[in-house]
Amino acid sequence: MLRLDAEHLLRPVRAGDGPGIAAAYRANRAHLAPWEPERDAAFFTDEWQERHVAQCLAEAEAGRSLRFVVVGDDGSIRGRVNLNSIVRGAFWSADLGYWIDASRLRRGLAGRAVTLVAEHARTELHLHRLQAATLLHNLASQRVLAGCGFERIGLAPKYLSIAGEWQDHLLFQLLLEEPLSAPRERP
Repeated sequence: MLRLDAEHLLRPVRAGDGPGIAAAYRANRAHLAPWEPERDAAFFTDEWQERHVAQCLAEAEAGRSLRFVVVGDDGSIRGRVNLNSIVRGAFWSADLGYWIDASRLRRGLAGRAVTLVAEHARTELHLHRLQAATLLHNLASQRVLAGCGFERIGLAPKYLSIAGEWQDHLLFQLLLEEPLSAPRERP
């Protein structure tokens, strides 16, 4: 577990997190809807999330992904940071995704969590590169990435189905060389 601030920790997802993750998604349903795929009602249940946690743990064991949660000192889950699609071979890369509870925005949590996960990807997973994608109008997320040293590398038309439609995304990368990249100019 890593301390993000006086109230929050970052740790890997673990068995039993399903109900806490479900509660966090229910509390942030409207906040996250514009930024995520459409979700059916089952997604927001404790049972669905606990099954997903088991899948996440199996994926982590296989080296294909690594999922983290931002946890408040009261034990509530306040966000997620995910390393998805970990690829080795000639690529040594992963896709980064994250979100923070609507009640915890503008406190620097996302930036600190992304920085710690990037450092973990470099030192523990020995990855070469992280990629992240944001919707064109998600300036807050673009500022987080720039502040963590990510550089904009392009536009991906109709990249992901978000909020029920295929949407363009800006692509960012962070090369995990020593030392990690300095913060970039923010949008």
